[in-house]
Amino acid sequence: MRKSKAPLTEEKRCAVYTRKSTAAGLEMEFNSLDAQRESCVAYVQRQPGWVLVEESYDDGGFTGANMERPAFQRLLQDVDARRVDVVVVYKVDRLSRSLLDFAKVMERFNAAGASFVSVTQNFSTADAMGRLTLNMLMSFAEFEREMISERTRDKVAAARRKGKWTGGRAPLGYEVKDKRLVVNEYEAVVVREAFELYLQHQQASAVARLLNETGRTTKRYEAQSGATRAARKWTTQDVLRLLRSPLYAGFVPYGDETHPGEHPALVDRATFHRVQDMLESPGIQYHGRNPDYVLRGLLRCGLCGEAMTPGSTRKGEREYRYYRCVTRDKQGKEGCRAAPLPAAALEDFVVAQLREVSVGDGFAAQVHARLTARLEEKHQALRAERAQLPRDLAKRAGESAKWVDSLSKLEGPARRLVEEKLTAAEEEVAGMRKRLAEVERALDAIEGERVEAAWVAQALGNFDAVWDALTSTNRGRLLRALVGRVVVNEATGKVDVHMAHVGEAAVTGREEVAA
Repeated sequence: MRKSKAPLTEEKRCAVYTRKSTAAGLEMEFNSLDAQRESCVAYVQRQPGWVLVEESYDDGGFTGANMERPAFQRLLQDVDARRVDVVVVYKVDRLSRSLLDFAKVMERFNAAGASFVSVTQNFSTADAMGRLTLNMLMSFAEFEREMISERTRDKVAAARRKGKWTGGRAPLGYEVKDKRLVVNEYEAVVVREAFELYLQHQQASAVARLLNETGRTTKRYEAQSGATRAARKWTTQDVLRLLRSPLYAGFVPYGDETHPGEHPALVDRATFHRVQDMLESPGIQYHGRNPDYVLRGLLRCGLCGEAMTPGSTRKGEREYRYYRCVTRDKQGKEGCRAAPLPAAALEDFVVAQLREVSVGDGFAAQVHARLTARLEEKHQALRAERAQLPRDLAKRAGESAKWVDSLSKLEGPARRLVEEKLTAAEEEVAGMRKRLAEVERALDAIEGERVEAAWVAQALGNFDAVWDALTSTNRGRLLRALVGRVVVNEATGKVDVHMAHVGEAAVTGREEVAA
């Protein structure tokens, strides 16, 4: 009787994938990636018919929280091209630490007819039980990663609340020694100078310009890798970031909270709070600024359309005030040829136009009626929005709750779609809550705006007498209430005064405004 031949074992091409989250230790002759590969190769050699592919897939210094890894991307491409039958790893989390990413990878493996093996956890996706076990392990791996992240955030929050420095690049004015911020006296001079300049000029752009003129630069950083970010010139955003940092007043920020820090302050807290008040003042305000420039925020250059900003020069004991084009300030004559214009001549011309129109019968009453009508429209719109927003919030929250309930019943693409919708809904709810708070603040401010409208009408009723008696601050306040904008064409000498609340009518005149 003839003996039957043993069935031939099907050959399977195996790719070993290794990963390490950090680059530390990779320079060693035998590192973590080598250890992983050795275990995987030994496992493959014990399986009948399994052969290793020549290609190596090693990612050293890449996190498993995402799929942006060069060797991993090459592996996926080879799987898609059906050049790999089995992917072998040391542990499941070497492939991915994200359950969603892992599900996507498994879909690609299944579509290409490839299977997945973890050599230390003794299962394979070639059978149903292996796939179930794998999904359970991945759920726990993601849970562990999220718990580590939460513990890290809690640790940082606790440290910040105690006023401790929790790492990162030291800000200008400080160095890090023994995990604490210590003052760098040379840089501290620049920080204090920036605060003093802002108190004088109330403009971050002016502070940046003056710091650059005196040769001050931003901080020079040196990374652990040896790469250096050279110090550079100041920009307006650099100045604003410095001025808004509570570190310089001796505080440690954490989210929306600030806590007394262990490090020494570079500016006193009264100065810091004064600067914050100036930065946070809404609209065009004169808080902390020179109130003599009563047209601040109203002037536009007729040549380029940009704003005109105050400036001054001093000769001897005499100060010369003027308004200059922002474009020319930044780009020079190539940007705009408008020369600085004398402030007093412009201000006197605008006031003269207002004196002329205020003489008209019923002008003050007309302005008051328009102001009051607009405030009433605004009030009604805000009240309607305040009534509607809670209903919209409740509806959106109810939809989100239904999506959360359905998540446990969904898998694959359907689950990912619902998760994306849920994320979008949560962002929309957060935006609605923020808007509701803004509406409440706007409603609270309506009464103050009504008082302001009555004051404007009263001042217009006897403009000549009132103007002469007003302080510079209140003169600017009145002009901002009455004037929408003033367009000055330095080339032609033409000045257009566009009135606010009166149908945006323009009072046009010609004034010699030589520089």
